[in-house]
Amino acid sequence: MSGKGAPIVGGTDGTGLEVVIVAGTWHDVITDGLIAGAQRTLDAAGATWQLVRVPGSFELAVAAQAALAAGADAVVALGVIIRGGTPHFEYVSSATTDGLTRVALDAGKPVGFGVLTLDDEQQGLDRAGLPGSHEDKGAEAADAAVRTALVLRALRSQV
Repeated sequence: MSGKGAPIVGGTDGTGLEVVIVAGTWHDVITDGLIAGAQRTLDAAGATWQLVRVPGSFELAVAAQAALAAGADAVVALGVIIRGGTPHFEYVSSATTDGLTRVALDAGKPVGFGVLTLDDEQQGLDRAGLPGSHEDKGAEAADAAVRTALVLRALRSQV
């Protein structure tokens, strides 16, 4: 199972952090599960959050960039890309990953990566934090964003 060895999620105090969840609209059952997991995790951490929806995963980077430029401490990017019969999957997956990486590095702020790249819908259902899911990638992405924002805050206060 891909989740073997994953860090423990939760138990982090994110009080005072402003986080934006940016989520695509494709594959709504899976995406809504990812969003719910991210929201639960941010609520438990005490972070303030807002949800922004974009048409698809390709648009996540530009919305994340705008959120960070507007003052968010972190972004949680959530999307679902399912392999089809054309090279479209590879192009969108690569562009989305590269774009979100660039946004995080350019902003110097974390982007929790909750974009599922899947061979089929069942893989997404198994990872969406839904009843019967084996993993909760929305929660994991939100937790990573909060933990990284706290690390960056601590590093910046030491310099």
